[in-house]
This record gives sequence, C-alpha cells and structure tokens, in this order.
Amino acid sequence: MALENNQIENSNIDNDSISLKQFVFKIKEWVAFLFSKWKIIILIGLIGAIIGYTYAKYSKITYKAVLSFAMDEDKPGGGLGSALGLASSLGITSSGGGGIFTSNNLTQLMKSRLVVEKTLLKPILINGKKSTLAEYYIEINNIRKNWNEKPNLKSISFLLSRDSVKYTRQQDSILQTIFSALASKQSLLIDQKDKKFTIFNLEVTNENELFAKLFCENLANETSNFYIQTINKKSRLNVSILQNQVDSVKRQLTNSINGIANEADNIYNLNPAYNKKTAISKNKQVDLQTNSAILTNLVVQLELAKINLRKETPLIQEIDHPTLPLEKNKLSKLTYLILGGFLGGLTTILYLILSKIYNEKIS
Repeated sequence: MALENNQIENSNIDNDSISLKQFVFKIKEWVAFLFSKWKIIILIGLIGAIIGYTYAKYSKITYKAVLSFAMDEDKPGGGLGSALGLASSLGITSSGGGGIFTSNNLTQLMKSRLVVEKTLLKPILINGKKSTLAEYYIEINNIRKNWNEKPNLKSISFLLSRDSVKYTRQQDSILQTIFSALASKQSLLIDQKDKKFTIFNLEVTNENELFAKLFCENLANETSNFYIQTINKKSRLNVSILQNQVDSVKRQLTNSINGIANEADNIYNLNPAYNKKTAISKNKQVDLQTNSAILTNLVVQLELAKINLRKETPLIQEIDHPTLPLEKNKLSKLTYLILGGFLGGLTTILYLILSKIYNEKIS
C-alpha cells in the first residue's frame, strides 16, 4: 500500500514538472513569436506616438478658474444657540439652513440647470457694455455666425431674464446646449478637499480666460442668492410680518398717548363728582398699558427672528476667488508622445496574440 502511495506521489510530481516545462516552453514560444513581429510592433508604436504628439500640439489651451468657499451649515451654539432655542420655543423661527443645502448635495445644486441658467442670464459688464454670460458665450464661440443663415435664429438674444420676457422653444434649446457644455465634468468641478471640513473648491475650465473667471464667480454668487431667496423665504416673511405688527402697535400706542393727553385737558379741574367723564381717559390708559405690553413682546420676537435670519445667511463664505491671469491647462507633448507609443505597441501586441490564438483553433 505504501508502495502504491509513493508511486502516485511520484506520478503527480512528474506531471507538475511536465506542466511547468510546458508553460515555460509556451512562454518562450510567445516571446519568440512577438520578437519575430518586432518591426510591425515598432511601426504601429511610432504611429501611435506621432498621433499622441500631434494631438497634444494642436489641442487648445484651456484656463481654470478656482474659487474656494466654506459651507455655512446649521450648527447653532453658545449664546446664539440659546437665543435661537428660545425663539423656537416661541414658535417664530424657521427650520434653518440645513435641509437640501448640505455639503453632500451642494455639487448637484451648483450643477443644476436652474442655477446655471440663472447665472448665464445674469447681467454683467463686458468692456463697458451691458450683456449676459449667455450672450458672451455665444460671442466668444462664434455661434451667431451660423444663425445668420437661419431667419428663426437670427434675431435671438439673451439680454433679458425669464422674469422680463417669455423665452421661445429655440431659446430654451440653445440654453440647454450651453448648459450641457458648461456642466460637464471637464468644464465644471466641485471638489471637497477634506471630508472633515466643509471647504470646497469650485473649478471652471474654459478656452476663454475671462469667461472662466466670470462664470466661476457668478455661479457661486447665484447659488448663494438662490439659497437666500428660497430657504430663507420663510424667515424673511416672518421678519416682515413681525415688523409690520410692531409698526402697527407703535401707531396705536402713539394714538393712545395722544388720546390720554387730550382727555386730560378736557377734564382739567373737573368736579370729582362727575366720574362718568373720566371713564374715557381711563379706557385709553388701559389701551396704553395693553399696547405697551404687546409692543414689548413683539420687539423681542422681532429681534429673535432677525437673529435667526442672520444665522441662515449666507450659504457660501468665499475664501479665495479667481484672479487673472488664470492657470493654463496645456497637454504635455512628451507625455502624449510616450502614451501614444505605448498604447500603439500594446494594441498591436494584443492583436497579434489574439490572431495567433484564433488561427491555431481553426487550423
């Protein structure tokens, strides 16, 4: 039995040795085959290197505008947190600036069509002339030249916002095309450098240096304005209502004071036996005391509401803004030459290997 086991083990060892020898032989065979094709491999590699070099040489220069900002999240604390807690107990504060505007989805907000379109239609000054970023984009890309041959596009302009004029289907289509180009990963990037801190970099890449800078700055501002006009709408409405109430009670309080003074003049040196005539004066004094108490309470609520509104504004705190000249992005000719040559050679090797395997199977 032991003899049989030894024979089996020896047989396995021999088989392993044969398999290893076959593998080494196969490798040598493939290496020899590829060496026999060295001319075509080098030729295709050189062609790939030339293509990579040519692509890098004639690629357009792009400019990158970078704006750093901090996310102002809802984290009340200290005296302000206590005041807001009191305001919440009185039922006069809003839910805060959290909600949809958190650090996790801020990138989606900035890349949304609504915010990008508002940025494109925002009035700007270019060389002392009033325009919009949409019009400037069309100008620097010579898009309007192609419209001269089309009557329905020739008179199109983007100098007015949607609030001032109703946009046509053609205008919406053009804005969609511009949005798709500007919101791509190559053109617009919002990056959070460190997950521990809510500090972001907004990067805009474009072939026009001035457009990259203007679009980057205005996109950040428009995002902040969008926050103020939406999330803070409830808080601003609350402040406005409280302010109107305070002004109304102040007017009533002033009327009560004037009324008491008039009644005091009317009953001056009046016989104490005529109590009925003093009733009007006493009623106005009650109104005065009531309005004074109401005004005191409303003033407290108004100030707390203002604190809450200041707490929620703004969403974006700018740290660094893009300045001219911007950083240039130019493809390295040497890098693309090496990369093109490598890919060309690798593609040729894979093609030769697959072709040889296919020919062996069908033969």
